[in-house]
Parts: sequence; C-alpha cells; structure tokens
Amino acid sequence: MQTSNASQAYLKNGTSSPSPFDGPQWPYLASQNIYRAVAVLMGLVAVSASLVNGLVIVVSIRFKKLRSPLNYILVNLAAADLLVTFFGSTISFANNTVGFFMFGKTACQFEGFMVSLTGIVGLWSLAILAFERYLVICKPVGDFRFQQRHAVIGCLYTWVWSLVWTVPPLFGWSSYVPEGLGTSCGPNWYMGGANNNSYILALFVMCFALPLSMILFSYVNLLLTLRAVAAQQKEQGTTQRAEREVTRMVIAMVMAFLICWLPYATFAMVVATAKDVSIQPALASLPSYFSKTATVYNPIIYVFMNKQFRSCLLNTMSCGRVPLAAQEMTPAAIAVHGSFALTSKGSGNKVTPT
Repeated sequence: MQTSNASQAYLKNGTSSPSPFDGPQWPYLASQNIYRAVAVLMGLVAVSASLVNGLVIVVSIRFKKLRSPLNYILVNLAAADLLVTFFGSTISFANNTVGFFMFGKTACQFEGFMVSLTGIVGLWSLAILAFERYLVICKPVGDFRFQQRHAVIGCLYTWVWSLVWTVPPLFGWSSYVPEGLGTSCGPNWYMGGANNNSYILALFVMCFALPLSMILFSYVNLLLTLRAVAAQQKEQGTTQRAEREVTRMVIAMVMAFLICWLPYATFAMVVATAKDVSIQPALASLPSYFSKTATVYNPIIYVFMNKQFRSCLLNTMSCGRVPLAAQEMTPAAIAVHGSFALTSKGSGNKVTPT
C-alpha cells in the first residue's frame, strides 16, 4: 500500500488532505475540537487502565493465594490490557494532541501490529476464561482437575494464536496503515481488494466469531447447570439469590464483550466488503477508540467482582489496615467470581454460598 496516500484512500470519500504522517489532519478530516475530544478520551483511558490493570498485577504478585491456576488468565488479561494501553491509548493520546501520526510510518506499522496482537490476546483471554469456568463448574470431562499446566497452556495459546493472525500483515497479507482520523493505525480494512478483504474475513472469523462462540457456549452451559442445581434447592433462598447474581454477572460479561468488539468487527467487515462506501473520518475512528476502553472495564468486571481478589485489593490499598477475609474460596467459587461453589453430594449436586 502507498501509505503516503492513506489519508485519501482509507475512507474512500475523496477527502483531500495531507498525509497523516506529514501534518495536522484538521480541518480536512475533522475539526480540531474532535481531535482534542479524542485526546481527552484516550488520556483518561490510558490513566485509568494503567491504574486498574497495574493493581491487578501488583496484588496478584503480593498475595500467594491469588496465584491459583484459575487466576492465571486474569493476570494474562491484565498484562495484555496494559500493553494495549501503552501502545494504543497512550500513542493515540499523543497523536491526537497534534492532529496526526507524528511518529512516522515504521512506528505506525509497529503500533498497528502491537495493538492488534495484544488486543486479540485480551479478547481470547476472555474466551479461555469462559471455557475454564465451563470445565470447572459443568465438569464435561468428568472429575477434571484444573491445574497449573492447563492454565499456562491457556495463556500461551492466546499469544501464539494472536501472533498467527497479526504477523501476516507485516509480510504482505494486508497491512497496517493509518485509520479513521489518521492518529492511530490498524489492519487495512478500508482499501478493499482480494488481499485485504481475505485477511479481514479470516480475522473476523478466527479472532472474533470463534472466541465469541466459545464465550456463548461456555456461559450458556454454565447458566443451565447452575439453574438446574438451583431448581433442586428451591427451599434455599441463598441458592436462588446466588443463581440470579451469576446470571446478571454473565449477562454483563457478554454484553461488555459485544459492546466493545461487535462495532469494530462489523464496521471492518462492512467497509472491507462493500464497494464505494463513504464514511466520515470521525465516525470511522469510533469503533477503534471505543474498543480501547475495554482495558478499563475488563478488570472491573472480570477481576474486581471476585470477592477474594477484592479483599486482597482493599488490604493492599489500606496498607493492611483492612483485614483479609477469613474465609477462603474454593476454585469453583473463584471460577464464578465468588458467588457460590458447585459441589457434589451423593448422586446430586449442591450449591454452596461462599
């Protein structure tokens, strides 16, 4: 691709503007106020995401009891979100303050690669996390014990799989180019052609549709299992409350995933496959920038709702003045954020509040 013409070509709208590497893109692509607003958003995301994901890693290192196999993927998610913040939100903040990609073409390709790599790692981490919960709670393979090696394999899988799908643009199958307002870079989903469209289609299937299917499969089966157990214990109000709490939690997780990634994936597919589509630059940037906000609410939904982790976090932030909860949680309870554990008793199951 001719990156010097990217500012004209990537939106297919005929906008005549300087190269996104040569100078401010206002007022050609959007007003200066739009760039300032995006800079503020990315600045807030960078600070907030660094804080919450940094806390996840620090607390996990400090408290040995948080280093259970089921928590490995949460640390993996936090690490990926921190990298997205550094290579995505922070660089986007700097670029939007000046109105163009001031670090040059090589840095654009590197940023596009790193944001795609770590973003897909985070996305697949959510899928692996859901599948791990399914294995622990629903026990589809019998008396399966989730161990450290399984957790390590799951984390390694997210990085290897992401590399498989983010390296090709560096070697000619599509490319990483400026997108939207010209202040961030990503896969070339707007130029069209068999080379770009085939990559975008493969990326959509393997790095969005597949993990989404895994998430839906895992959580639907988890909810069905918990609902069946709760139905056997109708006389226990705590069981019914726990079942409702987990239902709300699962809905929040799935909705957060869709709100974050569905607009970006759909937008890329439509623009990559539709001919002569005309998109305003500011609108074209929204899905990309909005997906970066996941680095803030991912740890809030997936980590801070964990009662065990929350206890350790409060203890850390209060310098030990807030005592740790005396109650330890079972792996199954951790798997559903401390709401309850599913235990066996005789030929049936029992929900045990924690």
